[in-house]
Amino acid sequence: MPTYEYQCLKCEHRFDLEQSFSAEAIAVCPICHGIAHRLFSAVPILFKGSGFYITDSREQGKHSFDPKEPQGKEKEK
Repeated sequence: MPTYEYQCLKCEHRFDLEQSFSAEAIAVCPICHGIAHRLFSAVPILFKGSGFYITDSREQGKHSFDPKEPQGKEKEK
């Protein structure tokens, strides 16, 4: 089961609670027994595999850009 972070509206105590995905986003504070709401935080995004870089989607041909050559010159075949 996932672990969610909650914060009490009354005493501002933060605590973690294991709940199912379908559970309500409201809980009871273990200290003052007030209402606590689920906190949301940023989730990291990891880009793995091919297709995420500009060089992955380019077609190799006469119009491809080579950073080692000066601009404006065509590649010789």
